[in-house]
Amino acid sequence: MKVLVTGGAGFIGSHVVDAFLAAGHEVVVVDDLSTGRERNLNPQARFYKLDIRDPGLAEVFERERPEIVDHHAAQMDVRRSVAEPLFDADVNVRGSVNLLECARQSGVRKVVYISTGGAVYGEPVYLPCDEKHPIDPICQYGVSKHVVEHYLHVYRHLYGLNYAVLRYPNVYGPRQDPHGEAGVVAIFTGLMLAGKPVTINGTGEQERDFVYVADCAKANLLAAAGDQTGIYNLGEERGTTVNQLFRELAKITGYTAAPQYGPPKPGETFKIYLNSQKAKAELDWSQSVDLETGLSQTVEYFKQFEQA
Repeated sequence: MKVLVTGGAGFIGSHVVDAFLAAGHEVVVVDDLSTGRERNLNPQARFYKLDIRDPGLAEVFERERPEIVDHHAAQMDVRRSVAEPLFDADVNVRGSVNLLECARQSGVRKVVYISTGGAVYGEPVYLPCDEKHPIDPICQYGVSKHVVEHYLHVYRHLYGLNYAVLRYPNVYGPRQDPHGEAGVVAIFTGLMLAGKPVTINGTGEQERDFVYVADCAKANLLAAAGDQTGIYNLGEERGTTVNQLFRELAKITGYTAAPQYGPPKPGETFKIYLNSQKAKAELDWSQSVDLETGLSQTVEYFKQFEQA
């Protein structure tokens, strides 16, 4: 099948592109390279440098006629969403609606949409959060990502456009930007390998579940191939504190300095991890890379490609 991947030069999106190509599918990438990197682009995919808000996106759909749209492109920084809510909504909501309009007009069969498990639920009522957990985001990013889930429901109701929503946990692995605002594993790894001070926001007792990027890419293949419609959490189903993460990465990198502590980030959920039983039952998805293995593989990548 032919798959159009938005954000296919980004950290997660590029791994998804690789996975689709490895499975024998034809892939088209749309990315404006605002946060994605050209070096992440798989040369086997056709690339269009384009913002998802651009009216010219319709021409790409008309030319390529994809069967599947895998939508990773987004403003994904919680702090930026709080500081610039209009920008966050413009990219994540207006850009996604532009994409959905192109999809329905060109006869796309299914949209795989990447949402956020870490931000849509807010402070959890219970853990691990399943898909029936109340939606109560505490940052603009969580709101903008969730709004598009409603648009997907409407587009299926009105136009028969099938969809699967993947609510990601904290995703980590090779190609994550160590200089970006998002991605605590990448940021800590980059600083540790450079021998620089590491700052933990807040007490460090905040908890997240961490899933290796290859496992998330696998979920995209499963969601695209099947006829299932719905919302699926991906997650480890248990929390790891930021302090625990620091200690594990320090052990792997040989970092000996103690962490520094700063103020907590506004809009961040304190403790969350996700129940992924629905994805396991309906998509046949399971996590195959444990945290220790994934962190070791990530550090090896950073040693080769990210150190100055």
